[in-house]
Amino acid sequence: MALWRGSAYAGFLALAVGCVLLLEPQLPGSALRSLWSSLQLAPAPPGPGSPEGRLAAAWDALIVRPARRWRRVAVGVNACVDVVLSGVKLLEALGLSPGNGKDHTILHSRNDLEEAFIHFMGKGVAAERFFSDEEAFHDIAQIASELPRSPALCRRKCSFNWTEICSQLRFKGEEWGRLKAPHANRFIFSHDLSNGAMNMLEVFVSSLEEFQPDLVVLSGLHMMEGQSKELQRKRLLEVVTSISDIPTGIPVHLELASMTNRELMRSIVHQQVFPAVTSLGLNEQELLFLSQAASGPHSSLSSWNGVPDVGMVSDILFWILKEHGRSKSRASDLTRIHFHTLVYHILATVDGHWANQLAAVAAGARVAGTQACATETIDASRVSLRAPREFMTSHSEAGSRIVIDPSRPVAEWHREGVSFHFTPVLVCKDPIRTVGLGDAISAEGLFYSEARPHY
Repeated sequence: MALWRGSAYAGFLALAVGCVLLLEPQLPGSALRSLWSSLQLAPAPPGPGSPEGRLAAAWDALIVRPARRWRRVAVGVNACVDVVLSGVKLLEALGLSPGNGKDHTILHSRNDLEEAFIHFMGKGVAAERFFSDEEAFHDIAQIASELPRSPALCRRKCSFNWTEICSQLRFKGEEWGRLKAPHANRFIFSHDLSNGAMNMLEVFVSSLEEFQPDLVVLSGLHMMEGQSKELQRKRLLEVVTSISDIPTGIPVHLELASMTNRELMRSIVHQQVFPAVTSLGLNEQELLFLSQAASGPHSSLSSWNGVPDVGMVSDILFWILKEHGRSKSRASDLTRIHFHTLVYHILATVDGHWANQLAAVAAGARVAGTQACATETIDASRVSLRAPREFMTSHSEAGSRIVIDPSRPVAEWHREGVSFHFTPVLVCKDPIRTVGLGDAISAEGLFYSEARPHY
């Protein structure tokens, strides 16, 4: 009935406009356009009954605080002053013109910066690169400091040394020449030798005895890409020793970031870093690169084709925990991985070591929407549900098919002692904040997670 009523209204309105044209043919075109636009029937904005509204309400019901909460959390080690601004405006201020995109593992010049930015802007994916030329970097940073900047949405205030600068270039629906960013995201580049050498790690770890945290959160291993291979190997062994000095019983979460050095990533995976930490946080680029570097599942893929396949992601997460996680035959602390991509998140845990993960994965996905839209709660009219509505849980073995219902948004499955929790993300249509989303997602997931005492 509502459909017929709407069609009838539309017909009457069209007839009315036709009569006006017949009786007043000299009526100005602007007046006609104004009249027609005021009469058009617009679809109702998404509300509580929309898939987005139902999913947000279901999250609110599912997200409960754990029985045992963290009292103190120690956060280190990667620290810098962020300069957040439009990437296109910076490149224009540098006198650069739109050209062809090309990835560079290390940036040596302005042209390298331009090509790498275009490469990742065209894909709409986040990335981070080291800029090797100190003088050229500081020239660029000086120009950047004179441009209008966004609020530093990801100021890392645990820094001991404020001389290091991270330039974070946003691309949010921006166009440059014929190129338009398909998604809002950011490209980070820095010349950060202090963090690259992780100079304050030992000081940080030594302070834990007095601080007595319940949880330690680490990041910054990716910054070592700017160091020589010899220093990387030496420092990585010292990192493992320092992490091992953290008192037994305190979970350690390691947040990964964009990397290009496969040898360094292999060393992180194999040289006891993974077994020394309890939890990992990473996105789709970092997950695939990790698998490529360590010859894991689906490592023959050069890149994801659009939305990462859930079954493939699940296979890689399972492989990490089975090959490098805790088991009866392996002395490893690794029992948890929080994976996040634009349209969905997965929490994978070794059974028996974590609780409240259903709430944790939902909380991480919820904060992705509120943080990006800069709202306190999910506004159903400003977000969209883009996750696959059904998927296979594996491609390496006979997985099961799962169909997502917005009213029951967290799917759960199990595989040989590993539990998976999946939930869609309500993607902000017009994001205001794109910097620091991964940090916020992992932090929220950890806040709602409960590590069992024997973890």
